[in-house]
Amino acid sequence: MPAVTPLVLLALPLVALAAPHLDFNRTTAHAHRRAAHQARATTYKLKDHYTGKDFLSWNFFSNDDPTHGNVNYLSKSDAVAKGLAYVQDDGTAILAVDDKSTLKPGQNRNSVRISSPKSYSMGLFIADIFAMPHGPTVWPAYWTVGPNWPNGGEIDLIEGVGDSDTNQITLHTSAGCTLDPATSNRFSGKHTSTTDCKSGNGANNGCGITAAAPAVYGHAFNMVAGGVYAHIVADSGIKVWHFPRSAIPADITAQKPNPDNWGTPVAVFSSSSCDISQHFFDHVLTFDTTLCGDWAGAAFPGGPSACAAAVADPSNYATSKWMLNYVSIYGS
Repeated sequence: MPAVTPLVLLALPLVALAAPHLDFNRTTAHAHRRAAHQARATTYKLKDHYTGKDFLSWNFFSNDDPTHGNVNYLSKSDAVAKGLAYVQDDGTAILAVDDKSTLKPGQNRNSVRISSPKSYSMGLFIADIFAMPHGPTVWPAYWTVGPNWPNGGEIDLIEGVGDSDTNQITLHTSAGCTLDPATSNRFSGKHTSTTDCKSGNGANNGCGITAAAPAVYGHAFNMVAGGVYAHIVADSGIKVWHFPRSAIPADITAQKPNPDNWGTPVAVFSSSSCDISQHFFDHVLTFDTTLCGDWAGAAFPGGPSACAAAVADPSNYATSKWMLNYVSIYGS
């Protein structure tokens, strides 16, 4: 939330008091500028709102994990039957990793990946999340992706591995999209070393911004009852905000979001170095939890083989649950 600056009254010199029309002109000009700004502000209208059992109507992905994780992604019927996808009495939707079964070393563990039934290009997207997965071997993500990857683009909004306390916000695209370092004063996160968003053929780092503020990810996020991740996709660029539970703007809660009042975003990807409509279109919203795989396996102490062996222990997955309050999509 933007800081509120206290009003300081200064004693005006006599010459200023003798010419009050100058103050009037300044006040009038300020009012005109404020009115013009308000006229330009985008009004967002709710298009889709997913909560509770709505998430069980999303599309369940049950193919092999493209990131080579040690998971079996379950169909809807299997996920529900095994208690890995359900809705609590309070309406919170749960997407879990199996934390009951003791497996053989190297055996894949059951998990869930779901994607929205509709696709979206431009708009404002707000996800209220009570808790996210974390723990040994765990690689959770909330992301959006278009067709014919990477041509339709990918936006990773929440992503990390293990018990990280930072969040990685990343774009993956076809050739011709980069992150402009000159925009770094417009957001609170930090550029990663890679500015080329091009992905494919094994070079899949994309271009990223790391969020390191308190409670942005994992255990710290869960300890404050989660919060909201919101992002805008527009011709002018992509912006991402994070709000802990205690600081969610009232306009979000009232379903009348006004991003102009939200302060500095965590991440900004400007159209100055990336044609947004060309690289990001027809995106489905996705939640998943994979284990080990290309990133978490390499980051695990002892490497991929040690990570795969650790998947056998169900106690590693007691905190591996998405707890979703809602996802709302707004259009202008």
